[in-house]
Amino acid sequence: MDAASAPPPQPEGSSPPPPSRYESQKRRDWNTFLQYLRNHKPPLTLARCSGAHVIEFLKYLDQFGKTKVHVVGCPYFGHPNPPSPCACPLRQAWGSLDALIGRLRAAFEENGGRPESNPFATRAVRIYLREVREAQAKARGIPYEKKKRKRTTAITTTTTVVSAVSSSSPNNNTITSGAGSSAGNANGAGVSLTSAATPNVTTTTTV
Repeated sequence: MDAASAPPPQPEGSSPPPPSRYESQKRRDWNTFLQYLRNHKPPLTLARCSGAHVIEFLKYLDQFGKTKVHVVGCPYFGHPNPPSPCACPLRQAWGSLDALIGRLRAAFEENGGRPESNPFATRAVRIYLREVREAQAKARGIPYEKKKRKRTTAITTTTTVVSAVSSSSPNNNTITSGAGSSAGNANGAGVSLTSAATPNVTTTTTV
């Protein structure tokens, strides 16, 4: 390898690339949850954390939400675009909570937690998120429907080729040329080639 094709040398003490936006957000969410456990009364350790504590944490975050969720008695209940403001509370949107749980579930295992004891993956948390999704869909008039994948249906066209010439009997193979007669079939040849310009032949028998 010559000097022209050699890769440029890495500068000494170069810092690693900055983390992605997802990794940065995941780290902030994880630190926020640990801080919540420390401030919990009584304080909780990560080993004692359960799905019920995760649900409490999600409800705690509602006070910082920015999504208007109409109550049943509100005249704008189920209205996607209310014409005027109302006194209904602000909540965390279901999509934000769902994404948050996904990041915390991954952070728990990345920090040494076992998948079978992951409190963010419990059935109770899944049920709570589903209930929040359904309640907010009714209150805001915005259904949360997963996009259905378009299934590609393969249509196979079968073409049946029917032979016009049957090989079961040689007498069926008859080719007629012109407008003459097919008297040659009596010869047993199976194929009659009749010319349109066949001359008249007169035979005279002398006794």
